Amino acid sequence: MGENATPGLISELKLAVPWGHIAAKAWGSLQGPPVLCLHGWLDNANSFDRLIPLLPQDFYYVAMDFGGHGLSSHYGPGVPYYLQTFVSEIRRVVAALKWNRFSILGHSFGGVVGATFSCTFPEMVDKLILLDAPLFLLESNEMENLLRYKRRTIEHVLQVEASQEPSRTFSLKQLLQRLLKSNSHLSEECGELLLQRGTKKVATGLVLNRDQRLSWVENSIDFISRELYAYSIRKLQAHVLFIKAVHGYFDSRENYSEKKSLPFMIDTMKSTLKERFQFVEVPGNHCVHMSEPQHVASIISSFLQCTHTLPAQLQLWAWNYEDLVLPDSTLGL
Repeated sequence: MGENATPGLISELKLAVPWGHIAAKAWGSLQGPPVLCLHGWLDNANSFDRLIPLLPQDFYYVAMDFGGHGLSSHYGPGVPYYLQTFVSEIRRVVAALKWNRFSILGHSFGGVVGATFSCTFPEMVDKLILLDAPLFLLESNEMENLLRYKRRTIEHVLQVEASQEPSRTFSLKQLLQRLLKSNSHLSEECGELLLQRGTKKVATGLVLNRDQRLSWVENSIDFISRELYAYSIRKLQAHVLFIKAVHGYFDSRENYSEKKSLPFMIDTMKSTLKERFQFVEVPGNHCVHMSEPQHVASIISSFLQCTHTLPAQLQLWAWNYEDLVLPDSTLGL
Protein backbone atom coordinates (compact mmCIF):
# COMPACT_ATOMS: atom_id res chain seq x y z
CA MET A 1 0.00 0.00 0.00
CA GLY A 2 1.66 3.18 -1.17
CA GLU A 3 0.88 6.49 0.50
CA ASN A 4 2.05 10.04 0.04
CA ALA A 5 2.36 11.79 3.39
CA THR A 6 2.49 15.32 1.94
CA PRO A 7 -0.60 17.20 3.16
CA GLY A 8 -3.01 18.19 0.41
CA LEU A 9 -1.60 15.87 -2.23
CA ILE A 10 -3.53 12.91 -3.56
CA SER A 11 -2.17 9.38 -3.27
CA GLU A 12 -3.66 6.17 -4.63
CA LEU A 13 -4.26 3.23 -2.31
CA LYS A 14 -4.86 -0.42 -3.16
CA LEU A 15 -6.18 -2.48 -0.24
CA ALA A 16 -6.25 -6.26 -0.49
CA VAL A 17 -9.56 -8.12 -0.03
CA PRO A 18 -10.33 -11.81 -0.66
CA TRP A 19 -11.82 -11.13 -4.13
CA GLY A 20 -9.08 -8.73 -5.26
CA HIS A 21 -8.63 -5.18 -4.01
CA ILE A 22 -10.46 -2.04 -2.93
CA ALA A 23 -9.07 1.07 -4.60
CA ALA A 24 -9.01 4.40 -2.80
CA LYS A 25 -7.39 7.82 -2.90
CA ALA A 26 -6.16 9.92 -0.01
CA TRP A 27 -5.74 13.59 0.86
CA GLY A 28 -4.38 15.54 3.79
CA SER A 29 -2.18 14.57 6.72
CA LEU A 30 -1.50 10.97 7.70
CA GLN A 31 -1.25 12.15 11.30
CA GLY A 32 -4.67 13.82 11.22
CA PRO A 33 -8.06 12.47 12.33
CA PRO A 34 -9.25 9.97 9.68
CA VAL A 35 -12.33 10.53 7.51
CA LEU A 36 -13.68 7.83 5.20
CA CYS A 37 -15.51 9.21 2.15
CA LEU A 38 -18.19 7.08 0.48
CA HIS A 39 -19.51 7.82 -3.00
CA GLY A 40 -22.99 7.37 -4.44
CA TRP A 41 -24.43 4.49 -6.44
CA LEU A 42 -22.51 3.95 -9.73
CA ASP A 43 -20.17 6.87 -8.90
CA ASN A 44 -16.57 6.53 -7.71
CA ALA A 45 -13.98 8.19 -5.47
CA ASN A 46 -13.46 11.02 -7.98
CA SER A 47 -16.78 12.47 -6.82
CA PHE A 48 -14.88 14.00 -3.87
CA ASP A 49 -12.08 15.58 -5.93
CA ARG A 50 -13.59 19.07 -5.83
CA LEU A 51 -14.78 19.01 -2.22
CA ILE A 52 -11.92 17.57 -0.19
CA PRO A 53 -9.31 20.21 -1.20
CA LEU A 54 -11.68 22.79 0.36
CA LEU A 55 -11.78 20.96 3.71
CA PRO A 56 -9.23 21.29 6.55
CA GLN A 57 -6.03 19.61 5.38
CA ASP A 58 -4.97 18.59 8.89
CA PHE A 59 -7.42 15.67 8.56
CA TYR A 60 -6.68 12.45 6.64
CA TYR A 61 -9.34 11.77 4.00
CA VAL A 62 -9.64 8.42 2.24
CA ALA A 63 -12.22 8.10 -0.54
CA MET A 64 -12.78 4.47 -1.49
CA ASP A 65 -14.34 2.90 -4.57
CA PHE A 66 -16.98 0.42 -3.49
CA GLY A 67 -16.57 -3.07 -4.90
CA GLY A 68 -17.59 -3.19 -8.57
CA HIS A 69 -17.16 0.59 -8.88
CA GLY A 70 -14.28 2.75 -10.09
CA LEU A 71 -10.94 0.97 -9.87
CA SER A 72 -12.01 -1.63 -7.28
CA SER A 73 -12.27 -5.32 -8.15
CA HIS A 74 -15.60 -6.80 -9.14
CA TYR A 75 -17.12 -9.52 -7.00
CA GLY A 76 -16.63 -13.01 -8.41
CA PRO A 77 -19.22 -14.69 -10.66
CA GLY A 78 -22.21 -15.81 -8.66
CA VAL A 79 -21.41 -13.56 -5.69
CA PRO A 80 -24.16 -10.93 -5.31
CA TYR A 81 -23.89 -7.31 -4.22
CA TYR A 82 -26.00 -6.45 -1.19
CA LEU A 83 -26.10 -3.44 1.12
CA GLN A 84 -24.55 -5.57 3.85
CA THR A 85 -21.59 -6.51 1.64
CA PHE A 86 -20.80 -2.83 1.11
CA VAL A 87 -21.03 -2.31 4.87
CA SER A 88 -18.54 -5.14 5.35
CA GLU A 89 -16.21 -3.49 2.84
CA ILE A 90 -15.93 -0.50 5.19
CA ARG A 91 -14.92 -2.83 8.01
CA ARG A 92 -12.26 -4.42 5.81
CA VAL A 93 -10.90 -1.07 4.63
CA VAL A 94 -10.58 0.46 8.09
CA ALA A 95 -8.94 -2.74 9.35
CA ALA A 96 -6.36 -2.46 6.56
CA LEU A 97 -5.82 1.21 7.43
CA LYS A 98 -5.60 0.32 11.15
CA TRP A 99 -8.30 2.82 12.07
CA ASN A 100 -10.07 2.16 15.38
CA ARG A 101 -12.20 5.32 15.33
CA PHE A 102 -12.93 7.61 12.41
CA SER A 103 -15.54 9.83 10.78
CA ILE A 104 -17.65 9.07 7.72
CA LEU A 105 -18.64 11.42 4.89
CA GLY A 106 -21.20 9.69 2.67
CA HIS A 107 -23.03 10.97 -0.39
CA SER A 108 -26.39 9.47 -1.35
CA PHE A 109 -26.03 5.66 -1.39
CA GLY A 110 -22.68 6.10 0.33
CA GLY A 111 -24.56 7.83 3.14
CA VAL A 112 -26.93 4.86 3.41
CA VAL A 113 -23.98 2.46 3.67
CA GLY A 114 -22.11 4.75 6.07
CA ALA A 115 -25.14 5.18 8.33
CA THR A 116 -25.74 1.42 8.38
CA PHE A 117 -22.11 0.86 9.36
CA SER A 118 -22.34 3.55 12.05
CA CYS A 119 -25.33 1.81 13.64
CA THR A 120 -23.72 -1.63 13.35
CA PHE A 121 -20.29 -0.57 14.69
CA PRO A 122 -21.28 2.50 16.75
CA GLU A 123 -18.11 2.57 18.84
CA MET A 124 -15.98 3.10 15.72
CA VAL A 125 -17.63 6.22 14.28
CA ASP A 126 -16.97 9.67 15.73
CA LYS A 127 -18.89 11.83 13.24
CA LEU A 128 -21.30 10.92 10.45
CA ILE A 129 -21.94 13.36 7.60
CA LEU A 130 -24.83 12.52 5.28
CA LEU A 131 -24.84 14.38 1.97
CA ASP A 132 -28.33 14.26 0.44
CA ALA A 133 -28.64 10.61 1.51
CA PRO A 134 -31.98 8.79 1.08
CA LEU A 135 -33.77 6.36 3.34
CA PHE A 136 -35.41 3.28 1.86
CA LEU A 137 -38.38 2.88 4.16
CA LEU A 138 -40.68 -0.07 3.68
CA GLU A 139 -43.94 1.83 3.24
CA SER A 140 -47.22 0.02 2.68
CA ASN A 141 -47.19 0.72 -1.05
CA GLU A 142 -43.69 -0.78 -1.33
CA MET A 143 -44.76 -3.89 0.58
CA GLU A 144 -46.81 -4.90 -2.44
CA ASN A 145 -43.75 -4.62 -4.68
CA LEU A 146 -41.10 -6.07 -2.39
CA LEU A 147 -41.16 -9.66 -3.61
CA ARG A 148 -41.33 -8.44 -7.21
CA TYR A 149 -38.18 -6.36 -6.60
CA LYS A 150 -36.38 -9.36 -5.11
CA ARG A 151 -37.39 -11.63 -7.98
CA ARG A 152 -36.44 -9.08 -10.64
CA THR A 153 -33.07 -8.52 -8.99
CA ILE A 154 -32.19 -12.21 -9.11
CA GLU A 155 -33.35 -12.53 -12.71
CA HIS A 156 -31.38 -9.45 -13.74
CA VAL A 157 -28.15 -10.74 -12.18
CA LEU A 158 -28.56 -14.13 -13.86
CA GLN A 159 -29.20 -12.43 -17.18
CA VAL A 160 -26.07 -10.29 -16.92
CA GLU A 161 -23.92 -13.24 -15.88
CA ALA A 162 -25.27 -15.38 -18.73
CA SER A 163 -24.52 -12.74 -21.35
CA GLN A 164 -21.52 -13.63 -23.48
CA GLU A 165 -21.42 -10.28 -25.24
CA PRO A 166 -18.09 -8.43 -24.93
CA SER A 167 -18.11 -5.08 -23.17
CA ARG A 168 -19.29 -2.29 -25.45
CA THR A 169 -16.78 0.38 -26.34
CA PHE A 170 -17.56 4.08 -26.61
CA SER A 171 -15.86 7.38 -27.24
CA LEU A 172 -15.56 9.78 -24.33
CA LYS A 173 -18.16 12.01 -25.98
CA GLN A 174 -20.64 9.13 -26.29
CA LEU A 175 -20.18 8.08 -22.66
CA LEU A 176 -20.50 11.63 -21.44
CA GLN A 177 -23.73 12.12 -23.39
CA ARG A 178 -25.17 8.90 -21.94
CA LEU A 179 -24.15 9.85 -18.41
CA LEU A 180 -25.57 13.37 -18.58
CA LYS A 181 -28.81 12.14 -20.17
CA SER A 182 -29.53 9.81 -17.26
CA ASN A 183 -28.13 12.17 -14.58
CA SER A 184 -29.46 15.66 -15.16
CA HIS A 185 -27.92 16.86 -11.88
CA LEU A 186 -24.39 16.39 -13.29
CA SER A 187 -22.55 19.11 -15.17
CA GLU A 188 -20.31 18.21 -18.09
CA GLU A 189 -17.24 18.91 -15.97
CA CYS A 190 -18.46 16.63 -13.16
CA GLY A 191 -19.39 13.92 -15.64
CA GLU A 192 -15.89 13.96 -17.11
CA LEU A 193 -14.44 13.72 -13.60
CA LEU A 194 -16.43 10.55 -12.85
CA LEU A 195 -15.57 9.00 -16.22
CA GLN A 196 -11.84 9.53 -15.63
CA ARG A 197 -11.98 6.88 -12.91
CA GLY A 198 -15.02 5.01 -14.19
CA THR A 199 -13.66 3.93 -17.58
CA LYS A 200 -10.81 1.92 -18.99
CA LYS A 201 -9.04 2.54 -22.30
CA VAL A 202 -8.92 -0.36 -24.78
CA ALA A 203 -7.81 -0.56 -28.40
CA THR A 204 -11.21 0.46 -29.81
CA GLY A 205 -12.18 3.13 -27.29
CA LEU A 206 -13.38 3.24 -23.69
CA VAL A 207 -15.27 0.67 -21.63
CA LEU A 208 -17.04 1.22 -18.33
CA ASN A 209 -15.21 -0.16 -15.28
CA ARG A 210 -18.23 -0.87 -13.14
CA ASP A 211 -19.83 -4.25 -12.73
CA GLN A 212 -22.94 -4.42 -14.91
CA ARG A 213 -24.73 -6.39 -12.19
CA LEU A 214 -24.95 -3.08 -10.30
CA SER A 215 -26.99 -1.33 -12.99
CA TRP A 216 -30.24 -1.74 -11.03
CA VAL A 217 -30.24 -0.01 -7.67
CA GLU A 218 -32.55 -2.69 -6.24
CA ASN A 219 -29.53 -5.03 -6.37
CA SER A 220 -27.79 -3.00 -3.67
CA ILE A 221 -30.43 -1.61 -1.32
CA ASP A 222 -32.56 -2.93 1.52
CA PHE A 223 -35.97 -1.58 2.44
CA ILE A 224 -36.32 -1.25 6.21
CA SER A 225 -39.28 -0.68 8.49
CA ARG A 226 -39.77 2.47 10.54
CA GLU A 227 -39.32 0.38 13.68
CA LEU A 228 -35.94 -0.97 12.56
CA TYR A 229 -34.79 2.51 11.53
CA ALA A 230 -35.74 4.02 14.89
CA TYR A 231 -34.05 1.14 16.74
CA SER A 232 -30.86 1.56 14.66
CA ILE A 233 -30.68 5.31 15.30
CA ARG A 234 -30.81 4.64 19.04
CA LYS A 235 -27.58 2.66 18.68
CA LEU A 236 -25.67 5.56 17.12
CA GLN A 237 -22.88 7.08 19.19
CA ALA A 238 -21.73 9.49 16.50
CA HIS A 239 -22.52 13.16 16.06
CA VAL A 240 -24.56 13.42 12.85
CA LEU A 241 -24.76 16.18 10.25
CA PHE A 242 -27.43 15.81 7.57
CA ILE A 243 -27.08 18.12 4.56
CA LYS A 244 -30.05 18.33 2.20
CA ALA A 245 -29.73 20.01 -1.19
CA VAL A 246 -32.69 22.24 -2.08
CA HIS A 247 -32.97 20.60 -5.51
CA GLY A 248 -31.53 17.27 -4.43
CA TYR A 249 -32.63 13.68 -4.12
CA PHE A 250 -35.72 14.32 -2.03
CA ASP A 251 -36.97 16.99 -4.44
CA SER A 252 -36.64 14.67 -7.44
CA ARG A 253 -39.19 12.06 -6.35
CA GLU A 254 -42.97 12.04 -6.72
CA ASN A 255 -45.38 9.31 -5.63
CA TYR A 256 -42.44 7.55 -4.03
CA SER A 257 -41.92 6.33 -0.47
CA GLU A 258 -39.07 8.83 -0.02
CA LYS A 259 -41.65 11.62 -0.06
CA LYS A 260 -42.80 10.60 3.41
CA SER A 261 -39.50 9.26 4.67
CA LEU A 262 -37.61 12.58 4.94
CA PRO A 263 -39.73 14.11 7.75
CA PHE A 264 -39.64 10.79 9.59
CA MET A 265 -35.87 10.54 9.20
CA ILE A 266 -35.28 14.11 10.42
CA ASP A 267 -37.72 13.82 13.33
CA THR A 268 -36.29 10.48 14.47
CA MET A 269 -32.68 11.66 14.44
CA LYS A 270 -33.55 14.98 16.06
CA SER A 271 -35.58 13.45 18.88
CA THR A 272 -33.14 10.58 19.49
CA LEU A 273 -29.75 12.24 19.04
CA LYS A 274 -30.80 15.68 20.34
CA GLU A 275 -27.69 17.94 20.44
CA ARG A 276 -25.72 15.32 18.50
CA PHE A 277 -27.83 15.96 15.38
CA GLN A 278 -27.64 18.92 13.02
CA PHE A 279 -29.60 19.51 9.84
CA VAL A 280 -28.75 22.05 7.13
CA GLU A 281 -30.39 22.75 3.79
CA VAL A 282 -28.15 24.23 1.09
CA PRO A 283 -28.73 25.57 -2.43
CA GLY A 284 -27.78 23.11 -5.13
CA ASN A 285 -28.71 19.75 -6.62
CA HIS A 286 -28.11 16.14 -5.63
CA CYS A 287 -24.40 16.37 -6.50
CA VAL A 288 -23.85 19.75 -4.84
CA HIS A 289 -20.55 18.49 -3.36
CA MET A 290 -19.26 18.18 -6.93
CA SER A 291 -21.03 20.97 -8.80
CA GLU A 292 -20.90 23.66 -6.09
CA PRO A 293 -18.64 22.31 -3.33
CA GLN A 294 -18.28 25.75 -1.74
CA HIS A 295 -21.92 25.44 -0.60
CA VAL A 296 -21.08 22.56 1.72
CA ALA A 297 -17.33 22.89 2.43
CA SER A 298 -17.56 25.41 5.28
CA ILE A 299 -20.44 23.51 6.91
CA ILE A 300 -18.56 20.21 6.81
CA SER A 301 -15.34 21.89 7.96
CA SER A 302 -17.03 23.40 11.03
CA PHE A 303 -18.57 20.05 11.88
CA LEU A 304 -15.32 18.11 11.51
CA GLN A 305 -13.41 20.58 13.65
CA CYS A 306 -15.29 19.42 16.72
CA THR A 307 -17.38 22.51 17.37
CA HIS A 308 -20.55 20.34 17.31
CA THR A 309 -22.49 23.57 16.88
CA LEU A 310 -22.72 25.21 13.48
CA PRO A 311 -22.75 28.99 13.05
CA ALA A 312 -26.18 30.51 13.67
CA GLN A 313 -26.86 31.20 9.99
CA LEU A 314 -26.40 27.51 9.21
CA GLN A 315 -28.72 26.15 11.88
CA LEU A 316 -31.84 24.14 11.17
CA TRP A 317 -34.10 26.00 8.80
CA ALA A 318 -37.69 26.62 9.90
CA TRP A 319 -39.54 24.78 7.20
CA ASN A 320 -42.83 22.96 6.80
CA TYR A 321 -42.69 19.31 5.88
CA GLU A 322 -46.02 19.63 4.08
CA ASP A 323 -44.40 22.08 1.67
CA LEU A 324 -42.09 19.42 0.25
CA VAL A 325 -42.66 18.98 -3.49
CA LEU A 326 -40.99 15.95 -5.02
CA PRO A 327 -41.25 15.92 -8.85
CA ASP A 328 -40.67 12.71 -10.76
CA SER A 329 -37.18 11.77 -11.87
CA THR A 330 -35.16 8.75 -12.86
CA LEU A 331 -31.91 10.01 -11.37
CA GLY A 332 -29.47 7.46 -10.03
CA LEU A 333 -28.19 7.80 -6.51
